[in-house]
Amino acid sequence: MSDIVPGANAAVPATDGEAASTRWQRTGNALRAGYLVTQRLARTLVTAVHSRWRRSLQLRVVTTTLVASVLVTAVLGFFMVQQVRSDLLKAKEQAAFSDHHIGLTTALGILQDSGQQDPERQLDEIVEELSARSGSTGLYDVVILPSVGGMTGRASGGVGEGSVPAQLREEVQDSAGDTQHGRYTEIVRGAEREPGLAVGAQLSSAYELYYLFPLDNEQQMLDLVQRTLVLVASVMVLLLAAIAYVVTRQVVTPVRQAASSAERLSSGDLSERMRVRGEDDLARLAVSFNDMAGSLQEKIQELEELSKVQRQFVSDVSHELRTPLTTIRMAGDLLFEERDGFDPTMRRSVELLQSQLERFEELLADLLEISRHDAGAATLAVERTDIRDSVLKAVSEAEQIAEKRGIKVVLRLPAEPCAAEFDARRINRILRNLIVNAIEHSEGKDVVVTAAGDRDAVAVAVRDFGVGLKEGEEHLCFDRFWRADPARARTTGGTGLGLSIAKEDAQLHGGWLQAWGRPGEGSQFRLSLPRVSGTELRGSPLPLVPPEVALGGTLSVFSGQQVGLETVRGAGAGEET
Repeated sequence: MSDIVPGANAAVPATDGEAASTRWQRTGNALRAGYLVTQRLARTLVTAVHSRWRRSLQLRVVTTTLVASVLVTAVLGFFMVQQVRSDLLKAKEQAAFSDHHIGLTTALGILQDSGQQDPERQLDEIVEELSARSGSTGLYDVVILPSVGGMTGRASGGVGEGSVPAQLREEVQDSAGDTQHGRYTEIVRGAEREPGLAVGAQLSSAYELYYLFPLDNEQQMLDLVQRTLVLVASVMVLLLAAIAYVVTRQVVTPVRQAASSAERLSSGDLSERMRVRGEDDLARLAVSFNDMAGSLQEKIQELEELSKVQRQFVSDVSHELRTPLTTIRMAGDLLFEERDGFDPTMRRSVELLQSQLERFEELLADLLEISRHDAGAATLAVERTDIRDSVLKAVSEAEQIAEKRGIKVVLRLPAEPCAAEFDARRINRILRNLIVNAIEHSEGKDVVVTAAGDRDAVAVAVRDFGVGLKEGEEHLCFDRFWRADPARARTTGGTGLGLSIAKEDAQLHGGWLQAWGRPGEGSQFRLSLPRVSGTELRGSPLPLVPPEVALGGTLSVFSGQQVGLETVRGAGAGEET
């Protein structure tokens, strides 16, 4: 007698259950992974096919031709098969009624010649005679069925009585004389069934004579016609697709060559020309394209020469004007130093001369800078610098202008350093120009300067709450000598080239200089720079549209009555005035 330990085997089912659960989980994970992979592949395939369909005119034409050909041949083939089937059956019906009529006449003659012979023997003789007329191929089978009960019928070829439809028997029994009736049926030979045509009529008051015609030959003929039609239709569809491919290729290939030539021409290859073949419409297209390209090349060369002459002229004039300007400047400085001894009218003239000389020097410097950008001679002295230092330097240089106008410049700088690789001199010039413009157009309200940085870029946004920009002026403001209001005087003595030079400097760094504005709500200019010089800029850490405008709210600003600078260093940081 063995000892039984309670619970000794209790862990085994649990272990098997856990193993089964683990297997089911692994199977489910594998199925899920397979489904995801299949879904991804299907989506990729659909996307590729859709892209190919949208981009290839030849594919669309060939596919459309192929689909249309399939539909047309399918419809025509269907009606043709129906017509052939109808003609075959009609011919079969005529022959069947003719053979049955001959057999019925022969059977009636046998009945009359037999006289008082035994009816059973007469039926056998009739079936034997009529079956012999069918020939060795079995053109038809003979069936004699009794019209009254208690009598037996006859059938040749092992055909069952169920081969004669009940509806046909009713029609024959209800008809008078030797009127023939026919109906399609299934001929039953033991376990086999085949389509057939049954034709019957009254043989006598006691019997009915039926002929059963198999439709094997007609079915084979119809199958042959269908196979032939399918084969011919398939070949015709493929030929039509091939013809469409060849025809569209003759048209699409020159169009593709024209598109490729146009792309190379637009990319700057002015020597690109199309090959002219023949004298058809496509050849005339190539000739017209070549004429257009030649004329365009000539015009562009003329414009390039004119632009080069203009740039050289501006550069030469700017350089040549420096010598007389230096002399005038020296004389102006002497007069300006002695202005206290002049009468008020002369003193005012000397002060105006001094201010206009300063503006003239700024204009010459801007013209020289523009000519360097136009000639592609502008270079960068890149060094790693904290953008916050550039902002503070630009604001300090504009501080005197802000104090004269009673405007406060609010700084919102991040607490962490925002270092990037850029030319500090050019970036300082951009920021100083943006801040001065904001002060000039702020209508006495505060100006907010915000800096931020992320992993790839740094940005500075200068926001004012003045007159703003009208729709479309956010692009025009960077044009040379453009002014939003031509009647408005430049109170700060700008040259009209500051934003144009700032735009060129930003693009030279691979950065963006963008503007946003709305009438009565002010404007915002955003400078975005990549942290590493030479890398592509993909985004900016600051929005172009101010957040309060994007959210539909308002931003409270300082009244602007206090002159000075306010710096906000990070969220929650203290303010320094």
